[in-house]
Amino acid sequence: MLRPGNAAANATADLVEVAELALAQLPALAADQRVVMRSDSAGATLGLVARMRELGVGFSIGLPIDAHLRQAILTVPEPAWTAAVQPDRTPRGWRGDRGADRPDRPARLAAGDPRDLPPRGPHPGAQLSFTDLDGHRFQVFVTDQPEGDIAQLELRHRQRARVEDRIRGAKATGLANLPFDRMRRNAVWLELVLLAQDLVCWAQTLLLDGELRVAEPKTLRYRLWHQAARVVRHARRLIMRLQRCWPWADALAEAFTRLRALPLRG
Repeated sequence: MLRPGNAAANATADLVEVAELALAQLPALAADQRVVMRSDSAGATLGLVARMRELGVGFSIGLPIDAHLRQAILTVPEPAWTAAVQPDRTPRGWRGDRGADRPDRPARLAAGDPRDLPPRGPHPGAQLSFTDLDGHRFQVFVTDQPEGDIAQLELRHRQRARVEDRIRGAKATGLANLPFDRMRRNAVWLELVLLAQDLVCWAQTLLLDGELRVAEPKTLRYRLWHQAARVVRHARRLIMRLQRCWPWADALAEAFTRLRALPLRG
C-alpha cells in the first residue's frame, strides 16, 4: 500500500492495519495454529503489541537501541550469553536473555552481538555504525514466546529478513521508482509490480531449482527471461527453440517441462 509523503514513521494505526491485513490473508487452517508476528524496530510500538495481544497473536519485535540500552548490554557478564545458531544449528554469534517484564504480561528481551565463531569479528554483511563498541553490533528484540531455547527464539526472529528480501526483489522488479505524478496511478503501478513479483516467486518455487530458485530478479532476467529463442510451428504444434549454446538453456527447458506437468485447477 502507498502512503502519502507526509506519513509519520512508526504510525501505530498504519502498523496495526498492515498486521490485520496480513492476518486476514492467512488460510483458514491457521486458525488452529500458533501465529507469531515478526517485525524489525519499525514495528516497535505499544499499540501494535496491544492489538496483537487482543487478537491472540504472538509477537517478536526488534527494538531501537539507545546509549543507555547499549551500556546495559555491555554489563551482562560473558557466562550469561548463549551462542546463536544458524538454521543448521551451527554457531553464529552470541545472544543473551534478559527475562520478563511482569508476571501477567510476560515478554522476554533478548540482546545479541552477531559475531561469527571463529573469528571474533562481525559476520559477513554486517554493517557496523560509529556507535557500535569494540566491534560489537547489537540487536535487541522483545517477544512473548515461551520457548526456553533463546537461540531458537533469536533464529526465528532473524528469519523475518525474508520479508526484506522480498522488498529488495520488488525494488528490482520496478518499485525502486514510482513513475507517475498521481497517487492512484502509482498505486496501479505498485499492483503491477507486486503481480510480477508473485509470478517470479511462484516460478522459482514450482519450476526452478539450485541457485536459480533463490536468484535475484536481475539474475533471472539475464539468465532466463531474456534468453534468445524462436517460436515455430510444426505438425500443428507450437514449439519454442532455445539457443543451445546458452549456459542456462537446459534450466529453462526443464522449467517448461515442469510447468506442463503441473495439475490444472479450475
